[in-house]
Amino acid sequence: MTTPDSAPGVPGAPRTAPGAPDTGRVVLLTTSHRVAPGLLSWPAWQALRGADRVVCADAGHPQLPYLREAGVAVEIAGPEARELVDACAGGRTVVVVAGAEGEPRLTDGLARLAGGGREAMPDLELLPGSHDLPGARLLDLVEVMDRIRLACPWSRRRTHEDLVKYGIEEAYELVEAIETGDRAALREELGDVLLQVVFHARIAEDDAADPFSVDDVAAAIVAKLVHRHPHVFGDETAETPEDVKAHWLRTKAAEKRRTSVTEGVPLDQPALALAAKLAGRARTAGLDVRPSGGGPGYELLALAVRAEAEGTDPETALRAAARAYRDAIVAAEAAGDSRPAEGDVPLA
Repeated sequence: MTTPDSAPGVPGAPRTAPGAPDTGRVVLLTTSHRVAPGLLSWPAWQALRGADRVVCADAGHPQLPYLREAGVAVEIAGPEARELVDACAGGRTVVVVAGAEGEPRLTDGLARLAGGGREAMPDLELLPGSHDLPGARLLDLVEVMDRIRLACPWSRRRTHEDLVKYGIEEAYELVEAIETGDRAALREELGDVLLQVVFHARIAEDDAADPFSVDDVAAAIVAKLVHRHPHVFGDETAETPEDVKAHWLRTKAAEKRRTSVTEGVPLDQPALALAAKLAGRARTAGLDVRPSGGGPGYELLALAVRAEAEGTDPETALRAAARAYRDAIVAAEAAGDSRPAEGDVPLA
């Protein structure tokens, strides 16, 4: 940082008077552990090659083999603040390759020297040598999950079957966060659903007969998305969402050699969602199949088919109505209106 009354990089340090010796420069080079070692920015390589000294306190720093391969001489040393100031005298530049936690002891020492007001301090520059890419924190999640799987007695015994109920619960909690518009809850529940994916993938790595990893899971879905979006990654065109959906279904049918549009529809999903899914498949395929039969089940089915045709998800609509019904019940309870409705039988 630079202020009108301070030297660049060191707040509060006296500005070097005209004609005074050049106090040099300290460059604190930071890197991200989420980026492969050796992938440094051009300014970082310029600073390293132009420095009078390059020092690093960590002999096992992952960047060191690549710096040495590039011809950069690195001293394994953790210089004190006083030593570093002296090393910069005469206009020299010292690059400090920072560890994963930065160099708090060194920077605190430099701040104390600068705060004393008696030192002509070198410029202090913080130079990020690499930056996290979008999605880089997913690497942290994979690493944490791997450690938990190995070290936690509960987690290392879990199977795919053990986690089924948690996956269902987390999915419904995500739906609730979306439908209630709770942004904080949405962020949290998305994380919980993501955890289920990473946890299942980590369990799969331990399968002796057919192991796969989270990278295999990601590679498969990437390949699927690219293949099923030729209007994005290929030469085909799609003008409407309906065009996209129709192509998606045709591609899935060809991939899986399906003989019926109903194949692949999970029958264990909630009944209204199942009805809407079947209705959507039939409508997309151009099939005019109308529910036949009597009784409440067929009446509900007919409503679900009609809702789907009108662009309404019946499961979502019923949940919204049920929440409103719940609120009405709570309001009636608060008003003291607990009389049983006609035809109801009190439970106690």
